[in-house]
Amino acid sequence: MADTVRAAVQVAPRTIEIREFPRPVIGPDDGLLRVEANGICGSDVESYRGHLRMGGGGPTVPGHEPLGIIEEIGERAAQRWGVQPGDRVALEVIVPCRSCHDCLTGRYQACRNRRYGHGVTGVDVAPSLWGGLAEHLYLTPGAVLHKVDKTLPAELAVMFNPLGAGVRWALHLGGVGIGDTVLVLGAGQRGIASVIAARAAGAGTVIVTGLEADAHKLALAREFGADHTIVVDGDAAQDVVERVREITDGALADVVLELTPMATEPVTHALQAVKHGGQVVLAGLKGGREVPLRTDLIINKAIKVVGAYGVDARGYAEAIAIIESRRFPLEKMHTHTFGLDDTALAMETLAGEVPGEAAVHVSVHPNG
Repeated sequence: MADTVRAAVQVAPRTIEIREFPRPVIGPDDGLLRVEANGICGSDVESYRGHLRMGGGGPTVPGHEPLGIIEEIGERAAQRWGVQPGDRVALEVIVPCRSCHDCLTGRYQACRNRRYGHGVTGVDVAPSLWGGLAEHLYLTPGAVLHKVDKTLPAELAVMFNPLGAGVRWALHLGGVGIGDTVLVLGAGQRGIASVIAARAAGAGTVIVTGLEADAHKLALAREFGADHTIVVDGDAAQDVVERVREITDGALADVVLELTPMATEPVTHALQAVKHGGQVVLAGLKGGREVPLRTDLIINKAIKVVGAYGVDARGYAEAIAIIESRRFPLEKMHTHTFGLDDTALAMETLAGEVPGEAAVHVSVHPNG
């Protein structure tokens, strides 16, 4: 058993170092996860680029989508979590206190007492190994775990986070139901996951937008059930709102999911393309950029606008159930697997910065 753990540490924009940390000593209430895989998402890319600040802004082990095998666990922790060494688990980002009013009333994402988070807590907070881009991750007593079928390939099981986002944003927040028309602005992992979730819920028509550079993602969205795709830039650019109006014969969309990172114009498109009384879910982070919000549209169309803050336990559980059902060919989403030493390359590949590589779902396997 090694006394040290290797981890990728982001120390500045576009600067990741491989460092070694002491292996945590585990007591009765905590544990240690051997990380099998950690998914890379758009917010990781924007943090890597310096567009978003994760956690306190200091050196951090990134990785908020960790999947792994419990290697060590304390007796009380095993009883509390209902797990044993050898179990495969997925971790939530947030580590709530579990005892405040928000936690006790089911709003644990709003916990004001939380001190830690996977992939966002700095290495200055002992024992430093808070992110999934490390050989091992420390399981603090308040961590939220979900068991996952060990027979699934790791690159599929680790999709619990993007698929959880699709489930929560489309179904729980968007309220997508049988026969609904759904517009998904953004064709990344979570856009495609939203197509899967909408189809699982019985949506009637699913429309997805993307850039010219997203041609491979739009093709995949169609494979997973999108009825129409719209290219929003380049020579083939179409007017999003007019195209939705044409597809729906003027009815517009029942639910619009705005998932684009950093771009502000899609927020306006969302409000314009949703029907009177429809639902708009905002989930695409803009890095603090000013967004022109036309409140008259919201008022005059009686639009319900909901902010989507991550994924909760219900979303994760239902996403894991979808993955374990093996109903969808999720292997088509996974395009790239990297080792820990190539963490920066993994970020750049998902960002579309590596010539010749068309990425959709990317994961880092620290012990691979």
